[in-house]
Amino acid sequence: MSILKDHIEYLKNNPEGYWFKRKLYGWGWTPATWQGWLVLAVFIALITLNTFRIDSNSHSVSDTLINVVPQTIIFVVLLIWVCFKTGEKPRWQWGLHDGEETKS
Repeated sequence: MSILKDHIEYLKNNPEGYWFKRKLYGWGWTPATWQGWLVLAVFIALITLNTFRIDSNSHSVSDTLINVVPQTIIFVVLLIWVCFKTGEKPRWQWGLHDGEETKS
């Protein structure tokens, strides 16, 4: 439970108001505010609805994939762009280092 408590404390310590904070483990971001969670929910909804829309109009699996993949790539690029604009600069890290507090 200590890792979960550390992670929650890390996300709460957000005086800059970042929508996305860098991940404590690995590279990338995690939503830190309601705006970040909303962006992520909209992203998931768009991917899901777009896949169902394309699948219902397709006649084969390859037809579906040919249409889904490029549009999904566009959505992923847009999500990464939003994360860069509203989040911390990402870097590779593996937890908080000794002497480092839960602030960014």
